[in-house]
Amino acid sequence: MYCVHCGVPPAEGDHTRCEGARGAIDPPRFCQDCARRMVVQVTPSGWSARCSRHGERSSSDALRATD
Repeated sequence: MYCVHCGVPPAEGDHTRCEGARGAIDPPRFCQDCARRMVVQVTPSGWSARCSRHGERSSSDALRATD
């Protein structure tokens, strides 16, 4: 597992900036499975992020995961 905002494993480094307000509203920039940089598209209705290896994630997926 990798941090979706900085691409570093959660046990390494300082993630206070990642976990703050930025982490709550920003789309992921790195794949949580492989830490590759993702292609991100932000629209007024949400966001989508695509990893070349692990496929696409979206803001609607993230909302379902927290329910």
